[in-house]
Amino acid sequence: MTTIRPSRDEDIEAITAIYAHHVLHGTGTFETEPPSAADMAARRADVLSKNLPFLVAEQDGELLGFAYCNWFKPRPAYRFSAEDSIYLAEAARGQGLGARLLAALTQSAESVGVRKLIAVIGDSANAGSIGVHRGQGFAHVGVLKDCGWKFGQWRDVVLMEKVLGEGSSTSPE
Repeated sequence: MTTIRPSRDEDIEAITAIYAHHVLHGTGTFETEPPSAADMAARRADVLSKNLPFLVAEQDGELLGFAYCNWFKPRPAYRFSAEDSIYLAEAARGQGLGARLLAALTQSAESVGVRKLIAVIGDSANAGSIGVHRGQGFAHVGVLKDCGWKFGQWRDVVLMEKVLGEGSSTSPE
């Protein structure tokens, strides 16, 4: 059985390996050089320092994926809007794990006061990520055409959003 839980320090090596595969072989991220384990540990520490969730999916001691959110932009007015990130090990794709991770991330983000979750999806041909977000209630809000250059081609960015909790219907403070 797969367990979704908060990430731990000892998960960094597996998180780094999963992400490196996506950097080197996928268009869901526009990074072109895989970050080091130290870089990934620093990114995780940054997310956790903001009281935001950084989750992993684990089965029989093996890490199958991770998901986290971070503020959409660093300026204080954005402090209730977060951008999500989800990455799966290749062996875990197509089994519904991305949807489970996104559902858990959404719930965790809402519990810490996030009012809007934003997906910034690399490549309009990324049907898996677009479908997972749509299936979890995200609405399509736009496409930034030819925004990134990766693997010798221009790539779009798809923007999707999901209102959490009371959204903008009440003051957050």
